[in-house]
Amino acid sequence: MIIDGKKIAEEIVAGLGESLRGRRLGLVVGNADAATESFIKIKSRVAERLGVEVVRGELPYLAKTCDGIIVQLPILNTKELLAQLPPEKDVDALSTRPLVRAPVAEAVSEILSRAGVAAANKKAVVIGAGKLVGAPSAQLLKDLGARVAVITQTHGSLEELKDADIVVLGAGEPGFIKPEMLKPGVVLIDAGTSEAGGKLMGDADPRCSEVASVFTPVPGGVGPIAVVMIFRNLLTLVRRS
Repeated sequence: MIIDGKKIAEEIVAGLGESLRGRRLGLVVGNADAATESFIKIKSRVAERLGVEVVRGELPYLAKTCDGIIVQLPILNTKELLAQLPPEKDVDALSTRPLVRAPVAEAVSEILSRAGVAAANKKAVVIGAGKLVGAPSAQLLKDLGARVAVITQTHGSLEELKDADIVVLGAGEPGFIKPEMLKPGVVLIDAGTSEAGGKLMGDADPRCSEVASVFTPVPGGVGPIAVVMIFRNLLTLVRRS
């Protein structure tokens, strides 16, 4: 099964309807490069469709005037900024005590649910331990009852992939996971987006789709779903307040 992230994202946007119209989403941005500006444009397009105003600024001002806040990573003084981020405004779940789950983890959960995959008692391997993909995905899988191994450049071995039932990729290394490294029938969720030769690529070689029972392509897989989960989180936080 090849996951159509754009279709799923459209369904979620439709489900949100007019519920966020008139709300404000704050955006804290550092020295944005082309890739960062591209991510911001994607988020801004979804915001426009939902009637959400996107406001760039500094954290203290945005915390007072906006319903939700994104601290766009990477950014200088990350630790200091996230310590100042009010949990009740934190749509990315990056603050010290988030009230929602990270958008990528929500996207992984949505994909597993729609594919009819139960994680309980399965072996899951997460590549990468970053704040946006690896760490929250590993926690999600643990919460769902999976036996989770996290592999980074300094910890664990890719040999773990050989008998993994579920794999989540978040390394940002184009095409480094090959079909022969995987167990036939694996659920492969690729959230490791990076750029190579002017093209957006995932961590998985596209040929991995031939051995996976569930596969998310890059682009068009996890990304669109994770973006709309920002706005689902925003609605959750608005309702809590």
